[in-house]
Amino acid sequence: MGLVTVPEPAWFEIDALYPAEMAERRALLATRHPEVFGALPGSEAARSETLARIAEHLPRVHPGWFHRDGDRLTNRLTQESWDLAAPPCDPLELAGRLVQEDLCLIQHGPEGPRFTAAILCFPSRWRLHEKLGKPLAAVHGSVPIYPERLANPVDRFMRALKPDRIASRVNWSLPDDPALFQPTGKWRTDADVTITPENAGERLFVRVERQTLRRLPESDAVLFGIRVHSYSLPRIAAAPEIAARLADAVRALPYGVLHYKSMLPFRDALLAWLDARAGPQTVT
Repeated sequence: MGLVTVPEPAWFEIDALYPAEMAERRALLATRHPEVFGALPGSEAARSETLARIAEHLPRVHPGWFHRDGDRLTNRLTQESWDLAAPPCDPLELAGRLVQEDLCLIQHGPEGPRFTAAILCFPSRWRLHEKLGKPLAAVHGSVPIYPERLANPVDRFMRALKPDRIASRVNWSLPDDPALFQPTGKWRTDADVTITPENAGERLFVRVERQTLRRLPESDAVLFGIRVHSYSLPRIAAAPEIAARLADAVRALPYGVLHYKSMLPFRDALLAWLDARAGPQTVT
C-alpha cells in the first residue's frame, strides 16, 4: 500500500494553485453538482464531523489565511465567510469548498468498509454515482491485482486506523489530458497515432494523487482526502536520470495496469520519448 505517516499540520496542502483550483471547484459545484457531490443516509454525523475538524484545523495551522470567530469562519484567500452553525450547503460540501482536496467518507458496513459520501471535483477517470454506497472491495473491484492482493490488507488497515494517525500514499498515472476533472477515460486500447516519439512530451502529462486517510473519532468514519497534481511530462522528466527511472517504471507495469490506466494507446511513443530524454545511463 506504500503508506507513510504525515504530521497533523501537513494534513492538507495549500499552495499557489489554491485560488484557481477553488474557483474551478465552485464552478463544478454550480454546474455539475450531481456529478461531484453525493451522500447516503447514515453519513450525516460523519459529514458534520468532517466540516468541524477541517474548520478547526485550518485557522490553527494557517492563521494568516483562515480566521475563526466563534461559529464564523472566514477564508481570506477567497474573501468568503460562513456561519458554521447554519452552513449554506451540506457540511461535507462546505468542507470541500475550503480545501483543494477531494473528500470521501468511508464507514463500517456489513460487507466491510463502505463508501458513503464524497465531494469529488477532480476524479481520476471514475464516476461518483457508480461507486457510492459500495464496499471498498467493489469500489476497487476492477483495479488490477486489487481483489487478490490488496482487498484484505486495505480492509484490515481501515479497521485498525487510529484517530491520532494521518496516513498518506501517492498514486500516479500518465494521461493525455491535463484537466483536473476527468470522470471518464479508463480502459482505452485504441492506438493513438497522433502521439509520437517526437511529440509525446507535449501531449502527455504526469497526474499525481496525494492521498490521506484519517479516522474521525466521533463518527468513527475514515476521511479519505485526494489532492490531484497535474504536471507536464518534460517538467517531471527534466533530468536524464529521472526520465530513465520513469521509463523503467512504465516498463514494469503489467499489461492489466497499462490497460486500466489507458496507457496502451501511447506506451511505445512514451517510452521512445523517455529513452531519448534519458540518453545513455552510466551504471555505478
